[in-house]
Amino acid sequence: MEAFTQLYETICTRKKNSEEGSYTAYLFDQGLEKICKKVGEESGEVIIAAMKNDTQELINEICDEIYHLFVLMAQCDISLSEIETELAKRSQKTNNRKPERKKIEQY
Repeated sequence: MEAFTQLYETICTRKKNSEEGSYTAYLFDQGLEKICKKVGEESGEVIIAAMKNDTQELINEICDEIYHLFVLMAQCDISLSEIETELAKRSQKTNNRKPERKKIEQY
């Protein structure tokens, strides 16, 4: 998880100290709407890569998604420790299965 911490800290640094030519700084300059659009775009790309059954492409797209989620977290002042705390709470839940969604009929 050291890579996650390092990435998140770099993102937070770019938020505080904009660096010329930084894509991260650009996202912060553009604001929440742009960041949210990127999170949505990357989610779609993760799904497409998974459906293509291309492991390396899927890994790349998951990394892009995580990066953009971290930018969103930093924009909204949500720390990694807050996410870790929530995940720890959720891991304690049992018998919490939700009903199945309808299957996708066509891709």
